[in-house]
Amino acid sequence: MTSLTRHHLSPAETGPALRALGEWTSAAAPGGSLHPGDVGWLLRFHDAAVLLWTDGGIPVAVGFLDGPVLRVTAAPGADLGALAAEAEEVLVSGNDWSDGLAIPGWEPDQKESWLVLSWAPQPVSSRAEPVGVAMTSDRVLVHRAAFAGSTFTVERHRTMMRSPAGGLAVETLVRTPAGEPAAAATGWFAGEGRCGLLEPVGTHPDHRGHGYGRDAVLGACAALVHRGASAVAVATPAANEAAVALYRSAGFTVVSENRDWVRPR
Repeated sequence: MTSLTRHHLSPAETGPALRALGEWTSAAAPGGSLHPGDVGWLLRFHDAAVLLWTDGGIPVAVGFLDGPVLRVTAAPGADLGALAAEAEEVLVSGNDWSDGLAIPGWEPDQKESWLVLSWAPQPVSSRAEPVGVAMTSDRVLVHRAAFAGSTFTVERHRTMMRSPAGGLAVETLVRTPAGEPAAAATGWFAGEGRCGLLEPVGTHPDHRGHGYGRDAVLGACAALVHRGASAVAVATPAANEAAVALYRSAGFTVVSENRDWVRPR
């Protein structure tokens, strides 16, 4: 009989959740909604909260609220029915989407789907360079320019890198011939022989169309493989044709198309 306990982890307490997600990540692509890198990217916020479900003290699922969406990855063989019933306590009115966990009575989102693409190790030629401490401000500049309304800052980057997930991150930056920061990518390691993840990737609007984003992606992929990753995955909305084209040009192939579960209205 399943007896679930839900734990609310502060950023400093997320080690067990990160280790569990790493163990549940396959060689070819992440399972469920979350990879250790998704938690790593969340931990740029000092007040981030991560959910860990255990059964008899053993981790069986990890999740967090991403705005109104509950994102969850469960352990292979976990009792998804029991987990869904328990998760409904988190899904109060307003939290009307579930990513990675089917909720009884809810429906697949018909408006938007997400593509998961995977990259197999291959020879790489890239203009990307690793992001060192002295380059943090340029890496943040690219992200803020690439994503309108972004709240990413140098301090939040430092918070992320000092978190329990910081040691899993690899970052690359590509500059123009004039030295201007043009594109950047953050990759996340899940363990040797397991699939890495890109999250996030961005190109400065002033420098799109020159292959800088592709180079940032390939540089991060190569860095993850150097650490022992078996493959690298990325998720993007299916409707984001520019992003899909970028990843395809870098050698990624689509491995799945996923939809959130939505509360009936």
